[in-house]
Amino acid sequence: MRFRNLILTVAVAAALAGCTNETLDSVNLSSVKNKTEYQLSGKMVSKMRELGMQKTSPILLRIFKEEGTLEVWKANTANRFQLLKSYKICAWSGKLGPKVKEGDRQAPEGFYPLYPRQLNPNSSYYLAINTGYPNTYDKANGRTGTHLMIHGACSSSGCYSMTDEQIIEIFALARDAFKGGQESVQLQAFPFRMTAENMARHRDNPNIDFWKMLKVGYDQFEVTKRPPAVNVCERKYVFNQQSEGQFNATAQCPPMSTPPALQMAMASYDTDFRRDYEKALKKYQGMVWYEPTEAERKAVVADQRKGRELAYAPTGSSLDAGKLLKVSELEKKIAEQKEAEEAKQAALIQKEALEKAAREGKGLPVPQANPLERSVEQAAVQPEPASKSLWGLFSRNDPNASPVAPTAASPAPQAPPQPAANGQQEVPPAQDKPQVAAAPAANAQAQAAEQPAVDQAPIDQPKKRPFWKIWGN
Repeated sequence: MRFRNLILTVAVAAALAGCTNETLDSVNLSSVKNKTEYQLSGKMVSKMRELGMQKTSPILLRIFKEEGTLEVWKANTANRFQLLKSYKICAWSGKLGPKVKEGDRQAPEGFYPLYPRQLNPNSSYYLAINTGYPNTYDKANGRTGTHLMIHGACSSSGCYSMTDEQIIEIFALARDAFKGGQESVQLQAFPFRMTAENMARHRDNPNIDFWKMLKVGYDQFEVTKRPPAVNVCERKYVFNQQSEGQFNATAQCPPMSTPPALQMAMASYDTDFRRDYEKALKKYQGMVWYEPTEAERKAVVADQRKGRELAYAPTGSSLDAGKLLKVSELEKKIAEQKEAEEAKQAALIQKEALEKAAREGKGLPVPQANPLERSVEQAAVQPEPASKSLWGLFSRNDPNASPVAPTAASPAPQAPPQPAANGQQEVPPAQDKPQVAAAPAANAQAQAAEQPAVDQAPIDQPKKRPFWKIWGN
């Protein structure tokens, strides 16, 4: 029994020790009074000591998009860099591949020097370090973009975004390195770890030639564990090249050579890489890697956002959201994505047109009249007769009156009016006024059907007379 209690006590102590260590390794932002002067945790300082590092020794940053990882490497007393800590990038936008132009939502890839002036303690995203994009290589190749950062807030539109707890620690590591005399911190931003297998898996990517160029610098750091010297000529990166001439980003490269010791070390490394690459090609024969979209990456980590503020928007790893497909499957998937994107753009154009019409005070578009002439049946329809005027009520010759169909028999002749005693014309009684007998509707329709088209023309009417002369001589 005593032995069992002893085991439980040890287990509880170990658990508490684990919690304590985890607490020491995290940052409690509520207790931070000055974020720019934040001091690294005791656990971090102890790890530096174990690795033979000074608190103010130089650092180097490496980013791997596909894994969503940011690494901090620090120089030891032998001036060789060792991995100090690896951070999970909270958010990065776009897909694998370099940033090319402003607004493309791509995060930079390449080699970027970070200077003390690029540390921003007043960032809207807690703290920030400007990557310096576009660098000399980017400018030589016409690439554009501004304000590409490593910052907090876990929200990205072309940047590498960390949590606030992560960025305060990275910021402090860079600040202490600058205090120790480091002139610039090298940032190496890669699409993925440039192993033989990864290069074979991404061999069909349109950016593969650009990545092969970055791989030279990647490989040299893997061998030497020291940041490579970076120059640009002929619009391309060159690494650790000795030359008596000047490097010009857009001009021809001067005569240059690789240091013999580095050349020998790289020869052995390259031999191993070629062997592993051929092996990987056989593994991926007939298969293509599908690179996921940002939305697909976010869907994988959707559960992480539950219960968090809207600004917290982790984008996840491409390795988790991507997949290997057959070539035919990839072609089908790309065609479906293209069709969906075209439909999205069409809807956006329609929305913008409606919003523009609303701003200009115009209504919704209405169909235009048919430019073709009306058919014969439509043209033959007579318009509705206009309403009669008061005078037209007493006139037989009202031009607005509808033509009267002829009757089967003429009305009986009326007797001539008798002269009055005073010699004036006597007005006949009202019942003696000439009456127009209307044919029954059925007879009129039958006669109209028997009449040829020419008989349907309006009957000539006598010249209109004033109503007081209707019964006059």
